[in-house]
Amino acid sequence: MLKLIGYLLAAGKLGKVLITGGTMLLSVFAYALVFGWWYAVGFVLLIFVHEMGHFVAARMRGLDVGAPMFIPFVGAWVQLKDMPHDVETEAFVGIAGPLAGTAAAFVCYMMARSYESNLLLALSYAGFFINLFNLIPLSPFDGGRITAIISPRLWLVGVPILIAMFFWRPSPMLILMAILAAPQVMKAFKYDPTAPENVKYYAVSNEHKLTYGALYLGLAAYLAVMSHDVHEMLSHTYETSVTL
Repeated sequence: MLKLIGYLLAAGKLGKVLITGGTMLLSVFAYALVFGWWYAVGFVLLIFVHEMGHFVAARMRGLDVGAPMFIPFVGAWVQLKDMPHDVETEAFVGIAGPLAGTAAAFVCYMMARSYESNLLLALSYAGFFINLFNLIPLSPFDGGRITAIISPRLWLVGVPILIAMFFWRPSPMLILMAILAAPQVMKAFKYDPTAPENVKYYAVSNEHKLTYGALYLGLAAYLAVMSHDVHEMLSHTYETSVTL
């Protein structure tokens, strides 16, 4: 048994499971202190599904990728050990997370309606909103990785959105994301589509641009509508309970 454990550790497989499982449990504990245990478990699982979307997509494209890691009140990420060789691969991996996360949020929503569960409804709202938030067209958000297939200059559109988000709901996480995004904003300012390295990396057909562009806009619109509608449902439920 000890020899088997040693082999697994050497291969890194058990280590990945321990890292993911351990950071997930830490996140559940941290969120539970604020929101309660059941919400914390559901919330972390929603994030896990989102990250596994990236993980599976990266593996489908033959990229070496690390297991998901969680940081309480910041989120989670998967480390791409092999960077994408072209912008279409980057967009493919980028959009897989929001798609998986949106599907998970939709399942919560349907279960909430079926079982009249406010907990599941709250989780569905969290899932819809987080995935919408991740579609901000600015790297390192998923939206930045997706919209780069059209042009990295679209990242400049994400700057006022990020600023507006901060004034709407100030958060240390937004400051962290702004710091991480700063180099990408400079990259967008200096972007030269004629540079040989850019010509090679961003060379993609118009069909791909239209496909990812339509998918991005459709997903963003759906998430915006669902976030608004579910928020209204939760508000109505709260007002009803207060009245009663």
